[in-house]
Amino acid sequence: MARERLKLRMKHVSLFVVKDDLSHSLHEAETGEILITRHGKPAGILIGFASEDAWLGYRLQSDPRLAKGMESHRASSRPGREISTKGLKS
Repeated sequence: MARERLKLRMKHVSLFVVKDDLSHSLHEAETGEILITRHGKPAGILIGFASEDAWLGYRLQSDPRLAKGMESHRASSRPGREISTKGLKS
């Protein structure tokens, strides 16, 4: 049910339209993902980023190496144990 609601809210655009005006499509994708269709069937998703920080956040969230490292850290840390930030540079 949730997947159906998500599908209804996501904008659908044909590959022909995206290829014709990619700049416009990317601008629209900054506010929400766009489902690209080919012959009326899902072919891909266009994700736009309003800033470089938004892109970096996406990369960090979607990097399997980072997720594995965080999972490993969680498994090895004990409850109540704090991590020092000494020595970290801004």
